[in-house]
Amino acid sequence: MPDTSSSEKAIPTNLRLLLLLEEIARVGVPLTPTAAIEVLGLPKPTVHRLFHRLEEEGFLQRDVDGRSYSPGQRLRKLAGNVLSSTRLRTVRLAVLNALTEDVGETCNLATPERDGMIYIDRVDTKWPLRIQLPVGTTVPFHCTASGKMYLSSLPPRNLSKYLSNAVLEPHTPDTLTDPEAIVQEIDKVRQNDFSTDNQEFMEGMVAIAVPIRDDLGRLMSTLSVHAPIQRISLEELKGHLDRLRAAANDLAEMLLR
Repeated sequence: MPDTSSSEKAIPTNLRLLLLLEEIARVGVPLTPTAAIEVLGLPKPTVHRLFHRLEEEGFLQRDVDGRSYSPGQRLRKLAGNVLSSTRLRTVRLAVLNALTEDVGETCNLATPERDGMIYIDRVDTKWPLRIQLPVGTTVPFHCTASGKMYLSSLPPRNLSKYLSNAVLEPHTPDTLTDPEAIVQEIDKVRQNDFSTDNQEFMEGMVAIAVPIRDDLGRLMSTLSVHAPIQRISLEELKGHLDRLRAAANDLAEMLLR
């Protein structure tokens, strides 16, 4: 058997949990203890003990196969809190403020949560008529611009599984609730690299969203603009796509520095 004692001693005890969490965040898919052993080089009992402790404390959650693990509620909350740190948020709000000033409508940042997209930041339009979706609001995947952008990042097989099991609630008469129709819509999102909400979540509201990706091309969050149709049409909102994409690139670069 290989001697793993030297590798175990090389990694300080208080660093092992952090390295394991870093690896889970890096791969972006559920991770098995076996895969973690290969990367970290720690003994099998040690790695299994780390996984068990992190699951017990809510930082990891076991996946449906019973063998792999993904980020738990505490780890997702930790990630959100890091993104909302004062230093990052100051610069982030400057980007959002400039975008809102240029577009003239409310701009939002959202990240995927377990049951939908959660708004982590927003800058409101100066118009008195505005739609209230405050920070902390969770909105559905299937009928919002940010949610559809997230769904477009899923492998087709995973998307189909999600749609066959999710409750696709009709929020308005225009909400797509047929899985096949949603798959067609998501295919368009993948092709265009932007998503729309044409009064599908709230009557009288339109929205567009673009992705914010990490250095590996994975979706981290979404940048969206929403507005009442009394003031702007969906086609007019699309006219701001270049400005949205530029702001999304600025935000991505800021987060990856």
